[in-house]
Amino acid sequence: MTTHQFETAQIHAGAKPDPATGARQTPIYQSTAYVFRDADHAAALFNLQEVGFIYSRLTNPTVAALQDRLAALEGGAGAVCCSSGHAAQIMALFPLMGPGLNIVASNRLYGGTVTQFSQTIRRFGWSAKFVDIDDTDALEAAIDDNTRAVFCESIANPGGHIADLAAIAAVADRAGVPLIVDNTTATPYLCRPIEHGATLVVTSMTKYLTGNGTVTGGAIIDSGRFDWSASDKFPSLSAPEPAYHGLKFHETFGPLAFTFHSIAIGLRDLGMTLNAQAAHYTLMGIETLSLRMDRHVANAVKVAQWLERDPRVAYVTYAGLPSSPSYARMATYCPKGASSLFTFSLKGGYEACVQLIDRVKIFSHVANLGDTRSLIIHSASTTHRQLTEAQQIAAGAAPDVVRLSIGTEDADDLIADLDQALG
Repeated sequence: MTTHQFETAQIHAGAKPDPATGARQTPIYQSTAYVFRDADHAAALFNLQEVGFIYSRLTNPTVAALQDRLAALEGGAGAVCCSSGHAAQIMALFPLMGPGLNIVASNRLYGGTVTQFSQTIRRFGWSAKFVDIDDTDALEAAIDDNTRAVFCESIANPGGHIADLAAIAAVADRAGVPLIVDNTTATPYLCRPIEHGATLVVTSMTKYLTGNGTVTGGAIIDSGRFDWSASDKFPSLSAPEPAYHGLKFHETFGPLAFTFHSIAIGLRDLGMTLNAQAAHYTLMGIETLSLRMDRHVANAVKVAQWLERDPRVAYVTYAGLPSSPSYARMATYCPKGASSLFTFSLKGGYEACVQLIDRVKIFSHVANLGDTRSLIIHSASTTHRQLTEAQQIAAGAAPDVVRLSIGTEDADDLIADLDQALG
């Protein structure tokens, strides 16, 4: 954790001059392995008795700097970086789950996450129950003896719904399970889920954190506040680990138990490694995060207000508009703004959406978000294509809906582009 203000921490947290050269920018340590001082040093590292670098599937100095920065910005005890946001979700669940166990998840999640939870994790013997995350009674009823986590997004992709994190965390706490919050859309500049009761934060660094559409990456930030030994639900963290001569991660590492487990076992065995160059790009991107997010938010408000007034538009979902059901929550969870991702519905339906996509000139038609460039996509035919229409509607990606990720260009130029494309 850090005592610095966010704008200072986003530049300095985890970053020290290189001890060998004095380089001020964190170097790209493009190395597979690291020389041990002697046999005892190697043994201590492999026994988790000493912290250091062994092999870049596990740890790398550039990645370590990024992990320290993310932990500081999210207010966590530790962080683990990996190859993508989807990898981060599996990594977050890995120490918690086992065959026959389940998670309870919001039905407003990104379509790829819905597919991962409803289909892919079943291959591990895990399952997911989807509920309206605003209905805390339904959430509580869905949790059973085999539930090991509750999962939601702070700001939902694509609909912009803001979760009532404190209420959800209270339900998870009563059930004795961790709350995992995907903070990709908000970033720690706009929302800090740990302050509202989240146990773990996952994020796709590919999006706003890097901000320039160059690399993929994910991270899990551990609050360090969950008591993994309070029950027998989490033996990977509380019980003896055979791979480390019976070491008990929670007993040994305390608040850093999840972080150490995710590196020593998660990255070791799953191999979802973040490369050093990607970490370097993300470190540089984070240095301007607050500046970019302020501009993203200001542009999004202006564009969303224009769209809401346009007679060709049925509705706009942006949480920064007073018409949004999430508007009242913004002051509590996202006081600096509701990010720049939202959807809008066209009265012309599916065909009007396709026409708009084909006519825009400044907006880029890509399957990404959080770029400095403004992006557009028709979720129902792309990112949410694998879902049923009912699931698409629940996720805020109905066939008559277009998703926008508003960039940092001039807002009037973006409005003009949408105006001509709407025809």
